[in-house]
Amino acid sequence: MEMIKSLMDPGPHGTMGSFGLLVTRLIVGGLLIYEHGWGKLMNFKAKAVHFPDPIGLGSHLSLGLTVGAEVVCAGMLILGLFTRLSAIPIVFLMVIAAFWIHGGDPVSDKEMALLYLAPALLIVFNGAGRYSIDGMVHSK
Repeated sequence: MEMIKSLMDPGPHGTMGSFGLLVTRLIVGGLLIYEHGWGKLMNFKAKAVHFPDPIGLGSHLSLGLTVGAEVVCAGMLILGLFTRLSAIPIVFLMVIAAFWIHGGDPVSDKEMALLYLAPALLIVFNGAGRYSIDGMVHSK
């Protein structure tokens, strides 16, 4: 029970810090779903054939885990539900994308993954803030 409470801890934030985390969660989660995850989900069969398999799980499972991070975890970020835990797969995905998939590419090809990595790490370290489901649960 204590572990679940710590995962839902919204962090010690004032009004402005919590508002900043809310805006960050909404933008990052919304863009991940809209720009990345939804298209992969809707075209799963076609994309799975050629999807990268950087850690040797098979392209179908790699795509499934990617969609899980970009849709499910991003949706949980938006809601502020198990926020720290939800941000971890996004961090992992962006590290793989930036340093493995685009490892030998120029920085401009890694930029998008790095730009998603930074706020995901911010959320892992700072929590959801008080304007979240985690914040409502933790305050009771």
